[in-house]
Amino acid sequence: METYFGLDLNTWWFLVLGAVLTGYAVLDGFDLGVGIIHLYFRKEESRRIALNAIGPVWDGNEVWLVIAGGAMFAGYPIVYATVFSAFYVPFMLLLTGLIFRAVAIEFRSKEPMVWWRWTWDIMFSASSILITILLGLVMGNLIQGLAIDKDFEFTGSWLSFLNPYAFLIALTTLALFTMHGAMFLLLKTEDRMYARLTVLAKNLVITFVIIFAIATVATLIYIPQMAEKFRNQPLLFIVPMVAILAVANIPRLITKRQYMLAFIFSGITSGLLLILFSIGLFPNIVLSTISPEFNLNIYNAASSQKTMKNLMTVALIGVPLVAIYTISVFWIFKGKVQKDKMIY
Repeated sequence: METYFGLDLNTWWFLVLGAVLTGYAVLDGFDLGVGIIHLYFRKEESRRIALNAIGPVWDGNEVWLVIAGGAMFAGYPIVYATVFSAFYVPFMLLLTGLIFRAVAIEFRSKEPMVWWRWTWDIMFSASSILITILLGLVMGNLIQGLAIDKDFEFTGSWLSFLNPYAFLIALTTLALFTMHGAMFLLLKTEDRMYARLTVLAKNLVITFVIIFAIATVATLIYIPQMAEKFRNQPLLFIVPMVAILAVANIPRLITKRQYMLAFIFSGITSGLLLILFSIGLFPNIVLSTISPEFNLNIYNAASSQKTMKNLMTVALIGVPLVAIYTISVFWIFKGKVQKDKMIY
């Protein structure tokens, strides 16, 4: 098995997949957050400004989710087959939410009637909430593990996904993305809308910190294998410590009105939480609740070495290009949203 810088191709592809998913959480996280708080704004102008803030970037941010799906299918096809069959109902609901969210953004300003715009505003907010909750439910169940048998087939029921721990992770995700979205809007708005967001952001930060603390304690109690991983390798404690410090730093930055740094740290928090999730699983990708022997890991669920090598070549070219595009769009559309006839 070929190695590069001390790591084999299977491990490198696990890191690529993790990086892409982290990119999606950080980037589309604030888009979803803006949608979640969309109905908080009662004035038509405020809603149009909020939409225009994410208008140039929201569809590009979703590209990272597409890349993640492709990366899983190409690198770990057995994981792709098992996960997508297990989460068939949640993923279909997720796809529906993504479709209606996109349609709502593009359709709301096509007609001037109040009822028309209100309909799409509600659809935009509802689909953003649905997507966020489903992403959290999927992650919560992956942390706990799935009922996978010796043939790597899911033998449980999708109703089993509706458990207390998964809902707690979904609530944590909802609080994180909502806070992240409010931070982003603080960078893009001004005047009265900006003033209202400063109050909302403080409340959202407090809410997230409380829910995050509860989720952390619940994970330590109900998911002992995660805590055991860190106990066996003390150096890994650096990651949760950095995550806790990042979360604790957000209220301080909000109090000092350093909203750019607060937004950056809320993004860092999203990334660190996914890194913690990845460390807790590695080298597994999906845990089996039936037997550890049936776990899907980076070796028994991977494509051939030749395929992995070709994939790494494509990733080394494609991922930086997407990253450059993303950075360019943010740079071009930096600054406050201008109130003119071109806003949504």
